[in-house]
Amino acid sequence: MSPRPIRILLAEDQSMVREALAALLGLEPDIEVLGQVARGDEVVAAARAHDVNVALLDIEMPGMTGIEAAAALRDALPGIRIVILTTFGRPGYLRGAMEAGASAFLVKDAPAAQLADAVRRVLAGERVIDPTLAAAALAEGANPLTEREREVLREAESGATNAELAARLHLSPGTVRNYLSTAIQKLAARNRAEAVRTAREKGWL
Repeated sequence: MSPRPIRILLAEDQSMVREALAALLGLEPDIEVLGQVARGDEVVAAARAHDVNVALLDIEMPGMTGIEAAAALRDALPGIRIVILTTFGRPGYLRGAMEAGASAFLVKDAPAAQLADAVRRVLAGERVIDPTLAAAALAEGANPLTEREREVLREAESGATNAELAARLHLSPGTVRNYLSTAIQKLAARNRAEAVRTAREKGWL
């Protein structure tokens, strides 16, 4: 009796990319793509519905990022292995993905054979990280922002005033101003818009 194929869930908001990945992985004799979703907030339900053992998650998705979806999946179905796929080789994303429970972090333009190999390896308990991204993450260092500073910067991205941010976050305007000032200083930015942009580019939000 042949072993059961590896059961895959694909989460990718661009349908052409998702379908191409599904077709390429479907060519592998020991891999079966059972579920496909276009939103991060649909990942956990789809993983349950299709009884998958590996989830391939894009980072940039509506509803929930791939990193947020990975954390939700880890908490809900800890036996599932998670592979993060990204177009963006941002060092902060790698760190965030590992903290969220991902076993692999690869760029989307990696050869299909490499992706299939990564799927097999994570199922065997290994960790697979694109070497270029790993080197960049080491060179970049740790995220200097605290969770509160990240939260304030994420809210500030909408262009809200300090008073509006304070109301949303249940903080005083002075506390919000202090968090923003500290974040701007840590990121060597000139203003909060530049701080948000820098943090986004590095994958620290």
